Amino acid sequence: MAGKAVELRKAARIAVFSQGRNHLIYSKRKVYILEKVLELISKEVGDAFEAAGFDRELGRVTISNRPDLCEYQCNGAMAGAKKYGKAPFMIADAVAEKLAGNGMFEKVESVKPGFLNITVSGDFARGYIVRMLHEKHMGVNMPGHEPTIILDYGGANVAKPLHVGHLRPAIIGEAVKRILKYAGNKVIGDIHMGDWGLQMGLIITELRHRHPELPYFDPDHTGPFPKEAPFTIQELAEIYPVASSKSKSKEDDPQEVKEAADAYKKEALEATKRMQDGDKAYRAIWHHIMNVSLPDLKKNYDSLDVHFDLWKGESDVHDIIPQMVDYMKQHGYAHESQGALVVDVADEKDSKEIPPCMILKSDGAALYATTDLATIQERMKEYRPDAIYYFTDKRQALHFEQVFRASRITKLVLPETDLRFIGNGTMNGPDGKPFKTRDGGVMHLESLVQEIKDRMYDRVKQSNPDMPEDEARSTAEKIALSALKYGDLSNQPSKDYIFDIEKFTSFEGDTGPYILYTIVRIKSILAKYEAEGKKAKDAKLGNPDSDAMKALMLSLTRFADAVESAARDLAPNRICAYIYELSNAFNSFYHGTRILSEEDEYKKESYIALLTVTLKVLETGIDLLGFSSPDRM
Repeated sequence: MAGKAVELRKAARIAVFSQGRNHLIYSKRKVYILEKVLELISKEVGDAFEAAGFDRELGRVTISNRPDLCEYQCNGAMAGAKKYGKAPFMIADAVAEKLAGNGMFEKVESVKPGFLNITVSGDFARGYIVRMLHEKHMGVNMPGHEPTIILDYGGANVAKPLHVGHLRPAIIGEAVKRILKYAGNKVIGDIHMGDWGLQMGLIITELRHRHPELPYFDPDHTGPFPKEAPFTIQELAEIYPVASSKSKSKEDDPQEVKEAADAYKKEALEATKRMQDGDKAYRAIWHHIMNVSLPDLKKNYDSLDVHFDLWKGESDVHDIIPQMVDYMKQHGYAHESQGALVVDVADEKDSKEIPPCMILKSDGAALYATTDLATIQERMKEYRPDAIYYFTDKRQALHFEQVFRASRITKLVLPETDLRFIGNGTMNGPDGKPFKTRDGGVMHLESLVQEIKDRMYDRVKQSNPDMPEDEARSTAEKIALSALKYGDLSNQPSKDYIFDIEKFTSFEGDTGPYILYTIVRIKSILAKYEAEGKKAKDAKLGNPDSDAMKALMLSLTRFADAVESAARDLAPNRICAYIYELSNAFNSFYHGTRILSEEDEYKKESYIALLTVTLKVLETGIDLLGFSSPDRM
């Protein structure tokens, strides 16, 4: 009976990939269609273990770590030797014998001391790709429902220019948003601006010192306030750093300097409180700051192809904080400690000390934790998300650990709500320290982006002197964005990395421009093919006729695995690694194959079909990372 079940399973799986010259015969058992290559091979090998009298779980297959010998490998016989009291090679021999003649495989070899070296058939590889193209999102498994996920990324502070430190949370969050959407989730991206803190009081204070004659500072003013802001974005960008500097002092500063700084900061704190408490004049200035800052923020994020569904900030939850605090007090979640209101979040299992989460300072002022908790409460009420993920500097890990624990203790979220903090590492210069300008200052993000665009423009014009100016600029922007984003995203989010402009803008190696160059090369070949009066989209894919062609096909079959892995672990670097592998596989095929000059029309059509699939997968991959390709470079 067990043998009959094995045969039925095998027949159903092989039927999925049975093919004629130009069509695929589909299995009615669609459950097998969405399975990944490794799952399909592992099940077939597992059946062989079971048919040979061994545990089918020993049949787990992995990609070979010796591609010169085989494509896949199974080490199950080694694991089963002790259990069955047999030499590993005897088990491997028995399994290989059961797999002999199986149409899924070109070759299965038992190699001492007990490895199974597996090479799949070209028919199997071809059939899988054709079926993959008929699946939604090329075989990426969709969840049974559409989970709602809120991504909190960007985190820009209003009235401050974006600097290079804002780059990573913006582009990592944007890439994860695209990946999760592609994987079947409903994703809501929120910038969560810092628009309610001390920086507002500092700007108001400096403005009052510079222009005491403005109506906002006239206690007798009764009319409406001006509609136009009393500053431009350029002036605002200059006001904040000056005000911030005035509010700080160093240990070795003269006493009068320290006293002046303390007085200035006290004044700014009072201005902040007046604004938050609803002072009409100061609220009018706040609206001016927002109206001037937001268009500039949007322009900078647009230049990175980073987009948000919500443009909310700390100010949006200011009015619900008192109710939230009362709720925490009434239910005994929060208590006073040294004058402050806190929620104890420590657990006896903690290996290190986790301080209480402070809700209100001793003077009654709210903190970042307060607004973050109120924001969680608002999000749960408005969107009922299954998950909320935060993207910001990894040095904020303790803060979010406290906030997440407090939100669970106070029941602001459901027990099953997935709260995750994805802390990013630092983007460093060649000296290994945080990236700076040549004179040692913090580089504005706009300046960095423009520097890379200018570099790419010069290279594009050098390679294509006759390219129209508009196309040259557009092409340079696409290449620059690929260099910037891929250079960042190819690293694990939590890792620090060296930002090397020379390396990241290279057209060779593991870089964004190399990926784009590969895509442009494919586009050029397909355009020439269509210039012959043929349609690339109608080309039929045949079985591979070379090792390079088969390697490219097998690389294509791993697309869904890469996407699902990136979505599961919120790791865009998995997509980068995959499309780099795929680009290398394509270029190996390209350099060893006559494509357009191939005289056999069936082979030529098959090559064109393979290029069409490769282009689709690569363009999908870069779109998930947040950049696009030009038509030529």
